[in-house]
Amino acid sequence: MQLIANGVSLYYEKCGDGPAIILLHGNGESCKIFDTVSPQLAKTHSVYRVDSRGHGKSQKKLPLSYDLMADDIAALITALKIERPVIFGFSDGGIIALILAIKYPALISKIIAAGPNITADGQKDWFLRLMKFVYALSKSDMIKLMITDTGVTPELLNSISVPAVILGGEKDLIKPAHIRNIAENINGAVCEILDGENHMSYVVNTPKLYEILKRYI
Repeated sequence: MQLIANGVSLYYEKCGDGPAIILLHGNGESCKIFDTVSPQLAKTHSVYRVDSRGHGKSQKKLPLSYDLMADDIAALITALKIERPVIFGFSDGGIIALILAIKYPALISKIIAAGPNITADGQKDWFLRLMKFVYALSKSDMIKLMITDTGVTPELLNSISVPAVILGGEKDLIKPAHIRNIAENINGAVCEILDGENHMSYVVNTPKLYEILKRYI
Protein backbone atom coordinates (compact mmCIF):
# COMPACT_ATOMS: atom_id res chain seq x y z
CA MET A 1 0.00 0.00 0.00
CA GLN A 2 1.09 3.58 -0.61
CA LEU A 3 0.62 6.44 1.84
CA ILE A 4 1.60 10.09 1.65
CA ALA A 5 3.45 10.88 4.88
CA ASN A 6 5.59 13.96 5.47
CA GLY A 7 4.96 14.81 1.81
CA VAL A 8 6.52 11.53 0.63
CA SER A 9 4.88 8.49 -0.95
CA LEU A 10 5.81 5.59 1.32
CA TYR A 11 5.14 1.93 0.58
CA TYR A 12 4.11 -0.24 3.51
CA GLU A 13 2.59 -3.64 4.17
CA LYS A 14 0.43 -4.69 7.11
CA CYS A 15 -0.46 -8.11 8.46
CA GLY A 16 -1.82 -9.54 11.68
CA ASP A 17 -3.75 -8.07 14.61
CA GLY A 18 -2.78 -7.06 18.10
CA PRO A 19 -0.23 -4.62 19.55
CA ALA A 20 1.62 -2.85 16.76
CA ILE A 21 5.23 -3.31 15.69
CA ILE A 22 6.90 -1.41 12.85
CA LEU A 23 9.86 -3.01 11.05
CA LEU A 24 12.48 -0.74 9.46
CA HIS A 25 15.10 -2.08 7.04
CA GLY A 26 18.70 -1.02 6.44
CA ASN A 27 20.56 0.95 3.77
CA GLY A 28 19.84 -0.13 0.20
CA GLU A 29 17.28 -2.72 1.30
CA SER A 30 13.50 -2.92 1.41
CA CYS A 31 10.81 -4.30 3.68
CA LYS A 32 11.25 -7.65 1.90
CA ILE A 33 14.09 -8.48 4.32
CA PHE A 34 11.29 -9.18 6.81
CA ASP A 35 9.46 -11.77 4.68
CA THR A 36 10.29 -14.50 7.20
CA VAL A 37 9.62 -12.73 10.48
CA SER A 38 6.44 -10.85 9.49
CA PRO A 39 4.06 -13.85 9.43
CA GLN A 40 5.61 -15.14 12.65
CA LEU A 41 5.00 -11.81 14.41
CA ALA A 42 1.54 -11.50 12.85
CA LYS A 43 0.29 -14.35 15.04
CA THR A 44 0.28 -11.95 18.00
CA HIS A 45 0.88 -8.43 16.58
CA SER A 46 -0.18 -5.95 13.95
CA VAL A 47 2.94 -5.85 11.81
CA TYR A 48 3.78 -2.86 9.65
CA ARG A 49 6.84 -2.99 7.44
CA VAL A 50 7.85 0.11 5.55
CA ASP A 51 10.16 0.99 2.67
CA SER A 52 12.15 4.08 3.66
CA ARG A 53 12.18 7.06 1.30
CA GLY A 54 14.43 6.36 -1.67
CA HIS A 55 14.17 2.60 -1.11
CA GLY A 56 12.05 -0.26 -2.39
CA LYS A 57 8.66 0.90 -3.65
CA SER A 58 8.70 4.22 -1.82
CA GLN A 59 9.28 7.53 -3.59
CA LYS A 60 12.72 7.95 -5.16
CA LYS A 61 14.92 10.97 -6.00
CA LEU A 62 14.43 12.65 -2.62
CA PRO A 63 16.82 14.19 -0.11
CA LEU A 64 18.12 11.46 2.21
CA SER A 65 18.90 11.92 5.86
CA TYR A 66 18.21 9.94 9.00
CA ASP A 67 16.19 12.80 10.46
CA LEU A 68 13.97 12.99 7.37
CA MET A 69 13.42 9.24 7.40
CA ALA A 70 12.48 9.37 11.08
CA ASP A 71 10.09 12.25 10.36
CA ASP A 72 8.51 10.11 7.61
CA ILE A 73 7.87 7.23 10.01
CA ALA A 74 6.44 9.57 12.65
CA ALA A 75 4.07 10.97 10.01
CA LEU A 76 3.10 7.44 8.95
CA ILE A 77 2.32 6.47 12.57
CA THR A 78 0.12 9.55 12.90
CA ALA A 79 -1.61 9.11 9.53
CA LEU A 80 -2.44 5.44 10.15
CA LYS A 81 -3.35 6.12 13.80
CA ILE A 82 -1.04 3.36 15.01
CA GLU A 83 -1.17 3.30 18.79
CA ARG A 84 2.33 3.55 20.29
CA PRO A 85 4.04 0.81 18.27
CA VAL A 86 7.25 -0.98 19.09
CA ILE A 87 9.88 0.08 16.56
CA PHE A 88 12.32 -2.57 15.34
CA GLY A 89 15.03 -1.11 13.16
CA PHE A 90 17.95 -2.84 11.51
CA SER A 91 21.19 -0.99 10.68
CA ASP A 92 20.05 2.37 9.21
CA GLY A 93 16.61 1.42 10.49
CA GLY A 94 18.15 1.14 13.95
CA ILE A 95 19.46 4.68 13.64
CA ILE A 96 15.97 5.81 12.62
CA ALA A 97 14.59 4.04 15.70
CA LEU A 98 17.00 5.96 17.94
CA ILE A 99 15.95 9.27 16.36
CA LEU A 100 12.27 8.41 16.75
CA ALA A 101 12.90 7.77 20.45
CA ILE A 102 14.67 11.11 20.75
CA LYS A 103 12.22 13.24 18.74
CA TYR A 104 8.88 11.46 19.06
CA PRO A 105 8.76 9.49 22.34
CA ALA A 106 5.00 10.02 22.76
CA LEU A 107 4.33 8.16 19.50
CA ILE A 108 6.13 4.91 20.37
CA SER A 109 6.29 2.40 23.21
CA LYS A 110 9.75 0.84 22.77
CA ILE A 111 12.65 0.65 20.36
CA ILE A 112 14.72 -2.38 19.40
CA ALA A 113 17.74 -1.28 17.36
CA ALA A 114 19.85 -3.95 15.69
CA GLY A 115 23.33 -2.99 14.48
CA PRO A 116 23.00 0.79 14.77
CA ASN A 117 25.85 3.28 14.78
CA ILE A 118 25.80 6.98 15.63
CA THR A 119 29.18 7.97 14.16
CA ALA A 120 30.78 6.76 10.96
CA ASP A 121 33.80 5.50 12.89
CA GLY A 122 31.51 3.21 14.85
CA GLN A 123 31.83 0.94 11.82
CA LYS A 124 34.83 -1.33 11.53
CA ASP A 125 37.75 0.48 9.95
CA TRP A 126 38.06 -1.73 6.86
CA PHE A 127 34.36 -1.38 6.10
CA LEU A 128 34.37 2.40 6.48
CA ARG A 129 37.37 2.63 4.15
CA LEU A 130 35.53 0.47 1.63
CA MET A 131 32.41 2.63 1.80
CA LYS A 132 34.46 5.81 1.32
CA PHE A 133 36.03 4.25 -1.77
CA VAL A 134 32.62 3.20 -3.12
CA TYR A 135 31.27 6.71 -2.51
CA ALA A 136 34.22 8.29 -4.33
CA LEU A 137 33.30 6.22 -7.38
CA SER A 138 29.51 6.36 -7.18
CA LYS A 139 28.59 9.60 -5.36
CA SER A 140 25.56 7.62 -4.15
CA ASP A 141 23.40 9.43 -1.60
CA MET A 142 22.76 6.10 0.13
CA ILE A 143 26.47 5.40 0.52
CA LYS A 144 27.01 8.97 1.71
CA LEU A 145 24.75 8.21 4.68
CA MET A 146 27.11 5.40 5.68
CA ILE A 147 30.22 7.58 5.77
CA THR A 148 28.60 10.52 7.59
CA ASP A 149 27.93 10.94 11.29
CA THR A 150 24.23 10.60 12.12
CA GLY A 151 23.83 13.68 14.32
CA VAL A 152 22.88 11.47 17.27
CA THR A 153 25.10 12.38 20.22
CA PRO A 154 25.54 10.77 23.64
CA GLU A 155 23.64 13.73 25.08
CA LEU A 156 20.68 13.00 22.81
CA LEU A 157 20.84 9.32 23.72
CA ASN A 158 20.70 10.40 27.38
CA SER A 159 17.33 12.03 26.65
CA ILE A 160 15.66 8.81 25.49
CA SER A 161 12.86 7.91 27.88
CA VAL A 162 11.19 4.93 26.14
CA PRO A 163 12.47 1.41 26.82
CA ALA A 164 15.31 0.49 24.48
CA VAL A 165 17.02 -2.72 23.40
CA ILE A 166 20.28 -2.44 21.46
CA LEU A 167 21.44 -5.53 19.56
CA GLY A 168 24.59 -6.40 17.69
CA GLY A 169 26.45 -9.39 16.36
CA GLU A 170 29.73 -10.66 17.75
CA LYS A 171 31.11 -10.35 14.17
CA ASP A 172 29.14 -7.22 13.30
CA LEU A 173 30.29 -4.53 10.85
CA ILE A 174 29.55 -2.18 13.73
CA LYS A 175 32.15 -2.35 16.48
CA PRO A 176 30.63 -4.19 19.44
CA ALA A 177 32.17 -1.58 21.76
CA HIS A 178 30.29 1.12 19.83
CA ILE A 179 27.02 -0.80 20.18
CA ARG A 180 27.61 -1.20 23.90
CA ASN A 181 28.39 2.52 24.18
CA ILE A 182 25.07 3.41 22.57
CA ALA A 183 23.24 1.27 25.13
CA GLU A 184 25.26 2.66 28.03
CA ASN A 185 24.14 6.18 27.13
CA ILE A 186 20.42 5.27 27.22
CA ASN A 187 18.96 5.05 30.69
CA GLY A 188 17.92 1.47 31.45
CA ALA A 189 18.69 0.13 27.97
CA VAL A 190 19.29 -3.57 27.44
CA CYS A 191 22.27 -4.54 25.28
CA GLU A 192 22.77 -7.96 23.73
CA ILE A 193 25.74 -8.95 21.59
CA LEU A 194 24.77 -12.16 19.81
CA ASP A 195 27.39 -14.91 19.74
CA GLY A 196 28.64 -15.87 16.29
CA GLU A 197 26.36 -13.48 14.40
CA ASN A 198 27.44 -10.89 11.86
CA HIS A 199 25.66 -7.68 10.84
CA MET A 200 22.88 -9.37 8.85
CA SER A 201 22.86 -13.03 9.81
CA TYR A 202 20.30 -12.79 12.61
CA VAL A 203 17.98 -10.32 10.84
CA VAL A 204 17.58 -10.80 7.10
CA ASN A 205 14.96 -13.43 6.27
CA THR A 206 15.88 -15.77 9.06
CA PRO A 207 13.75 -17.39 11.79
CA LYS A 208 16.44 -16.33 14.25
CA LEU A 209 14.96 -12.84 14.33
CA TYR A 210 11.61 -13.96 15.71
CA GLU A 211 13.30 -15.95 18.47
CA ILE A 212 15.20 -12.80 19.46
CA LEU A 213 12.29 -10.38 19.18
CA LYS A 214 9.88 -12.48 21.22
CA ARG A 215 12.19 -12.00 24.22
CA TYR A 216 11.61 -8.25 24.06
CA ILE A 217 8.05 -7.61 22.81
